Amino acid sequence: MQIRKTYKAINPELLYNEIRDFTLKQGVVVDEAKLETYSLASDSSSFISRGTLTFKTQGELGKAEKECLRVHIVGSARGETKVMFDTNDELFPQQKISALQEDLDFIFSSYEVKPH
Repeated sequence: MQIRKTYKAINPELLYNEIRDFTLKQGVVVDEAKLETYSLASDSSSFISRGTLTFKTQGELGKAEKECLRVHIVGSARGETKVMFDTNDELFPQQKISALQEDLDFIFSSYEVKPH
């Protein structure tokens, strides 16, 4: 399943950290966590951030197993920040997706750009 959200006037680094923390509550482990910041060519005082988070299921003895969720974040605190969640529905079931979305909505719903 793929979920896409767009937020306005939110720091992408804050969103990245909250998504990571809310997802960890669902009993998975971080596999990869990258956050990069770039200056815009037209304005060196403005920045755009790009983040990637991948999560795996927990195996025996706390070892990570298969990737169950991948999150991509791209945006700017002054403009829009887009988030895309790619889930493996067998490993990250709808119940966990719903709980993650509820947490995100509670904190960030006022910043979300609703589709027309």
